[in-house]
Amino acid sequence: MIPSHTVDEIKNRIDLVEVVGDFVSLKRKGQNMWACCPFHNEKSPSFSVSPTKGFYKCFGCGKAGDAIDFVMEIEKLNYVESLKFLAKKYGIEVQEKELTDDQAQQQSERESLHILLNAAKEYFETTLWDTPEGRSIGLGYFKERKMTDAILKKFELGFVKDEWDGFYKHALKNGHTEEMLEKAGLLIVKENKKYDRFRGRIIFPIHNVSGRVVGFGARALKKDDKPKYINSPETAIYVKNQVLYGLFQAKQAIRMAENCFLVEGYTDVTSLHEVGIENVVASSGTSLTEGQIKLIQRFSPTITVLYDGDMAGIKASLRGIDMILAQGLNVKMVLLPEGEDPDSYSKALGAEAFTQYLEDKKEDFIHFKANLLAQEAEKDPIKKAESIKEIVSSIGVIPDAIKRSVYIKEAGDLLGIEEQVLIGELNKILRKNAKSSAYKKPEGVVVTEPKAVEQEVSWDLVEIIKYQEQESIRLLLEYAQVELDKETSLQTYLLNELEDVEFLSETHAVIFNKFREELAKGNTATIDYFIKNGSAEVRKTVIDIISKKRDVSSKWSDKYKIFIPNESDKLHLERTALTNILRLKQRVVRRMLEDNIERLKTAKNEDEQTEVQQIHAELKKTETEIAALLGNVILK
Repeated sequence: MIPSHTVDEIKNRIDLVEVVGDFVSLKRKGQNMWACCPFHNEKSPSFSVSPTKGFYKCFGCGKAGDAIDFVMEIEKLNYVESLKFLAKKYGIEVQEKELTDDQAQQQSERESLHILLNAAKEYFETTLWDTPEGRSIGLGYFKERKMTDAILKKFELGFVKDEWDGFYKHALKNGHTEEMLEKAGLLIVKENKKYDRFRGRIIFPIHNVSGRVVGFGARALKKDDKPKYINSPETAIYVKNQVLYGLFQAKQAIRMAENCFLVEGYTDVTSLHEVGIENVVASSGTSLTEGQIKLIQRFSPTITVLYDGDMAGIKASLRGIDMILAQGLNVKMVLLPEGEDPDSYSKALGAEAFTQYLEDKKEDFIHFKANLLAQEAEKDPIKKAESIKEIVSSIGVIPDAIKRSVYIKEAGDLLGIEEQVLIGELNKILRKNAKSSAYKKPEGVVVTEPKAVEQEVSWDLVEIIKYQEQESIRLLLEYAQVELDKETSLQTYLLNELEDVEFLSETHAVIFNKFREELAKGNTATIDYFIKNGSAEVRKTVIDIISKKRDVSSKWSDKYKIFIPNESDKLHLERTALTNILRLKQRVVRRMLEDNIERLKTAKNEDEQTEVQQIHAELKKTETEIAALLGNVILK
């Protein structure tokens, strides 16, 4: 358990924009920062971060919370683990109270895996730098590849001796279990034999976006060791199609450049860092996946793919280009000379020349694909037609209609084909895609028949009352301390007027009662208080209530002289508060009337009927009085 004073220190040090900015690329618009949501797939930003209020909210999927909630959600950590994560980020020492046996057993498997993998990473690093074999074999290999100490330390590279159970014994000695070693992919258990997965290899730790080790890649040093590269198997914390090698070290550079270089291998990444190109990640030999593309999309609108001269490999990876385009990203390609890869060619040219080569040789996907397919088609008209269809097919996956139009025009000019012909082919593709998606029932979606227009609309009175309760809470959260006159603040006015109203929503009641408690002490509850100290449900409710998807532009008043009423103006605010109070009471009375009618139906005798009718008459009178104040007409 983390002591309360340490928790307070962590919360006081947190910068929400800084925390969220480690995972997505935020851009300011109005008072808030915006990005595409990291929790669901979207093409235009609906994820908002409020620096002043200290919370985030996605208007697409509805997820909301503070910095701790964000880390819990994106890293799949529990509350304590998230606090530790943030403490590490801000250099705060966490001295936990001693755990009981039961508490120790309840530690999550995910956290145990992280601890074990970090211990393995430190073991491999120590073996590289502090053992004779590590210095002669491991460092010898790296020096031969012209890798500097700075890069080795930056990527936390390591070495493991050619022993069957060196790390296994080390881990058991330090309190790790055989079960967790196997779950982490570090130990292989086969036919009553137990041995280390990684032996006699150099080690590349694989980090997640936040910098925690989730797995390893290992390269053989002997020619007869097969395969050349082996990787950790998938585990509870390592899902290969959701991880990119080097993203943790590259994310800031990617954000700054608004471009991400995509390469294939570990040493391609480290070599580009050696020449000063840091906005680079690797798919680590696996086919590019949608999950990996979404990771890059958090930080950059553009991906530049670097290809070596292997034609078969290029053709096999072209499917990934369509996947990138389908996510709405821009795609550039650079083809390296035959026989070269980013690692070898960056070393051959040197930093300045290689950087210039990338700038000079980058092409958009149409030029790249057209040139590639033209070489293959040569003078075969059938192959040429197929190539053209393939290019148009790629354009067809682009979600933005304007971009599609621009690319169609460019493709027509490049291929020497009339634009209308390409448009016709594109429309066929789009119609086909639309038709196939129309017949595909999305998972979890229930298809229902539309209701007739003539059908009477039925309003849920309970939900209407809860909505009006929410408006009362909003006014308290945003304007509690506003003085309506010399003796009355808005919170005093609202709390007094609604003293006899029992809230239907438990969360609204908790928030309302907290304002009442604080007022009794002479204080005022604040948005910051609820976000930092409220339950998960209270935090989410508060954020949902005060979040605004759009801000009113200053152009309406500055340019067009159209003035929007300011809600915080005392007279306007008082009218708003009064109207809210009356509407809430009116709807509460309406519900009491409906309940009273049901009671009348079940009255057991004449006396009870008379009593119910008298109550009904009083309620109707009250409803009529409220309606008169609101200017409403009572329909029944």
